[in-house]
Amino acid sequence: MSKAPTISKEPLPPALAVSPRAVARLKSGHPWVYRSDLATLTSAERIPPGALVRVTDSRGKSLGTAIYSSSSQIAIRMIADKEAQIADFPALVRERLHDAIAYRNHHEIVANTDAYRVVFSEADFLPGLIVDRYNDVLSLQILTQAMDAEPVRGAIMETLVEAFQPAGIVERVDPRIRQLEQLPPRESTLLWGRKSSTIIAMNGADAGQQTSTPRRGKAQSRPAGADPAETQTGIHFHYDGLAGQKTGAFLDQRENYAAAARYAHGDALDVFCYQGGFALHMAGCSTVTGVDISRSALEMADKNAALNGREMEWIEANAFDLLRDYALSGRRYDTIVLDPPAFAKTRRDLRKALGGYKELNLRALRMLKPNGILITCSCSFHVSAAEFLEVVSDAARDTHRSLRLLENRGAAKDHPLLLNVPETGYLKCLIFNVK
Repeated sequence: MSKAPTISKEPLPPALAVSPRAVARLKSGHPWVYRSDLATLTSAERIPPGALVRVTDSRGKSLGTAIYSSSSQIAIRMIADKEAQIADFPALVRERLHDAIAYRNHHEIVANTDAYRVVFSEADFLPGLIVDRYNDVLSLQILTQAMDAEPVRGAIMETLVEAFQPAGIVERVDPRIRQLEQLPPRESTLLWGRKSSTIIAMNGADAGQQTSTPRRGKAQSRPAGADPAETQTGIHFHYDGLAGQKTGAFLDQRENYAAAARYAHGDALDVFCYQGGFALHMAGCSTVTGVDISRSALEMADKNAALNGREMEWIEANAFDLLRDYALSGRRYDTIVLDPPAFAKTRRDLRKALGGYKELNLRALRMLKPNGILITCSCSFHVSAAEFLEVVSDAARDTHRSLRLLENRGAAKDHPLLLNVPETGYLKCLIFNVK
């Protein structure tokens, strides 16, 4: 947990007792308590949605302070692990926002880019809040009742405006999450400023470099009004804050894009290419072909290629069908990237997901030339790193190929993995040399 907030003399918030199983989970460092592990369900029914609660064991011993959801199966998300009354929750949110920004200003976490995750929910001790930076546009997503309260929303907006001085802040809404949290419907919209689209730069020698030493909680920035396509090297992408999937781009793969560029060669195939993240980083190959089922994604990928002065082939197709046809027809590539969407949304989907991953990797291995490069990814949290590695191993055995692991990677460092919270370590990216 982050440092404890100041103890107040105000009356303590209501207390909720949790089961021994939940106590063990909290003591292990995981911040969630499921509704089935509340020992005092009757008391919970009287607590307002999004309220702060004290969490205790069955004997009344304090375990810390949490935010409460009246509807989610994750009923409690811990925000402090000591006996404390948080008299001003919006102030705590402001403080942790500044801490998250300062964290990313250290250790070159966001060097060479102006597009990165600013807040990663529990990993930044702000449960239910996602904030991404895309050059001069910020995108936020609110996923819990407590973060959706107007005083907290106000604190988030004020802090982001002060720290980044953006040209716009958009809110990306996940209707399903808002429904599950019993929050009023909202539309994705421009919340603040004048623009919701921009151009971003990734993995350049000077992308994201600060122009002055940032104060605590201040974001790195370039001179006001500067065009990133003119002031930065690297790969440029169009960004529309009100279009695309999730918060608009897959920033968690940013460092994996750069790793792929180091190994890719010859004729390259990027499967599930979306808007061209891997494909554009592999432009040094002889040929690059991107495949996706979404026409709108491919249209944006083509615009991104033009933005970088590059010509590539884009194919609208079902990846499974295309790989089957290509493998049967004898198509061969030197480099293949597999970056599918999450196949396992829940634990119930695990067996089907493992089958899907095996089929993809098996067909890709049949298409790779000797000494080829396979870059294969999974963003399914419910598929563990060990299970994913085993799937690829099974595919290699079935195709009689020998694989040497060049890199075993995860999400970019702006998506921190919080120890004891495995949900923050969902992304797997394996890079192999294939004999």
